[in-house]
Amino acid sequence: MTTVRSRAEIPVEDTWKLEDLYPDDQAWEREFQDVQSRLGEVEAFRGRVLESAETLLAVLRLEDDLSLKLERLYAYSHMRKDEDTTNSTYLALADRAQGLAARLAGAFSFVVPEILAGDAGVVQGYIDSHSDLALYRHKLDDILRRKPHVLSAAEEAILAQVSEIAQGPTTIFSMVDDADLRLPTIRDEQGQEVELTKGRYSQFLESQDRRVRQDAFTAFYAAYKERLNTLSATYHASVKKDVFYARVRKYGSSLEAALDDDRVPVEVYDSLIAAVHEFLPALHRYLRLRKKVLGLNDLHMYDLYVPLVPEIHREVSFDEAKKTVLEGLAPMGEEYLGVMRDAFASRWVDVHENRGKRGGAYSWGAYGTHPYVLLNWQPNIDNVFTLAHEMGHAMHSHYTYAHQPYVYGGYSIFVAEVASTCNESLLLHHLLKNTPDEAMRRYLLNHHLEQFRTTVFRQVMFAEFEKLTHEAVEAGHALTSDWMCDTYRRLNETYYGAEVVIDDQIAWEWARIPHFYTAFYVYKYATGFSAATALSRRILEEGEPAVRRYLDFLSAGSSDYPLEVLAKAGVDMRSPEPVRQALQVFEETVAELEKSFAGS
Repeated sequence: MTTVRSRAEIPVEDTWKLEDLYPDDQAWEREFQDVQSRLGEVEAFRGRVLESAETLLAVLRLEDDLSLKLERLYAYSHMRKDEDTTNSTYLALADRAQGLAARLAGAFSFVVPEILAGDAGVVQGYIDSHSDLALYRHKLDDILRRKPHVLSAAEEAILAQVSEIAQGPTTIFSMVDDADLRLPTIRDEQGQEVELTKGRYSQFLESQDRRVRQDAFTAFYAAYKERLNTLSATYHASVKKDVFYARVRKYGSSLEAALDDDRVPVEVYDSLIAAVHEFLPALHRYLRLRKKVLGLNDLHMYDLYVPLVPEIHREVSFDEAKKTVLEGLAPMGEEYLGVMRDAFASRWVDVHENRGKRGGAYSWGAYGTHPYVLLNWQPNIDNVFTLAHEMGHAMHSHYTYAHQPYVYGGYSIFVAEVASTCNESLLLHHLLKNTPDEAMRRYLLNHHLEQFRTTVFRQVMFAEFEKLTHEAVEAGHALTSDWMCDTYRRLNETYYGAEVVIDDQIAWEWARIPHFYTAFYVYKYATGFSAATALSRRILEEGEPAVRRYLDFLSAGSSDYPLEVLAKAGVDMRSPEPVRQALQVFEETVAELEKSFAGS
């Protein structure tokens, strides 16, 4: 029997070097005490933020200094905890860092209201007259542009007290979905009774046994149907909360309010939906191929996730994966590859699974040092893509850290998936170009098409549902369970067309989507994927000029708004063209997979 190793059994060279953040826990403790002791310094600025240019500069610098140290404290403690989630020492450190973060946010909570309560002309005058304040021009401009949507101090205080109540729908959904929902048992491929869980549900939908897929699908949604009235009332309350905040803050709609953080026009959201509708025939063509390859007379919703090509069981060592990823990213040029080689040699990556280690994969870190990557390595081709993906995030952070001051040393979620997906696209191109094995080529093509289907088409269908529900409430209509089921079913009919039998159960799917409680978020998956596809294609076609623009994008951090940063890289997301170009790649990939199967 193969057992999972303890943390102590993992070779040091395969672990991340968190000593680059703090040499030991004692150094962490000293910095924690330093930040905690300096929180009192903030209060001296209350009521004085706009007293002079020097005072404004001083409070902004103090905020940067303490926030940077907190970021390091937070990252170190949480990554140590993720090494072994049973280690009580680091559970305690992570909890303390979280508490300190809340206290720091509270200490500085008066700064933005005081800036907004002042005269914008005074702030601009300070920036123009004090050279050191020029660094903060974009930050201050971003604060000031929100002034029409900020209320009086008394009204803001009331909204702050309401915020905890406003979290009610999300909390209730989580309790129903995670605690109260009871899933039944089904029979697996061997006829054994197995308890259905959310994790197993995904696995069962990929089963080659159609009876298992159908049983899992039917049982899974039956559990949600039993709670449909509760979940419809919960989601209705969430949408009403969004509409309430948008109206109170004087936005034209809840969609406009949600997009304003990134200064994204509503037209971008609408044009994304329109572009995807234009390419629905390509999705239907892929679904026809899926039905044909699976040998089915009709394609049901529970047939959409089973792989067209069985998983390729070829073991890939981590060393081989690093080599393959570097080869795949060769079009990025020697500068980019040099950083990645150094990352592998300098222990940015925590490679192997161990007892108690957090599952999954991520990239994290703190400004002032290099980023880190957590993996739970499994020796297969999917994990090679995971390595490329997470290293894309890490490279984005590296270039941002290297070229931006701390105040702009992060980046928006709107662009967060661009670098990771671009890496995957370049790796896929390399593998397809250098893989003579036709079965592997089909596997890779199918992998890419499923990324498109689930990240672009499916997420945009979700985004359209959110738009319709919020517009309904804004027009004074109630979101009954019947209305939402009918609306969601019609969307599925539109997106999947005549190629798929729209099973009754799919009308209830909206009730299980947690992202709907963070309104107008999911569209960013589709825009990020589309931007990455456009950028990777330009890198392959144009070479050095496109690479240079792309590295400038990685280096921009939050020094400008997301749409502006992407535009400088050559991708104008205000136009539907990047989305259309990405969907043309989808169309071409469908044709290539059709050709491959036709030749077999």
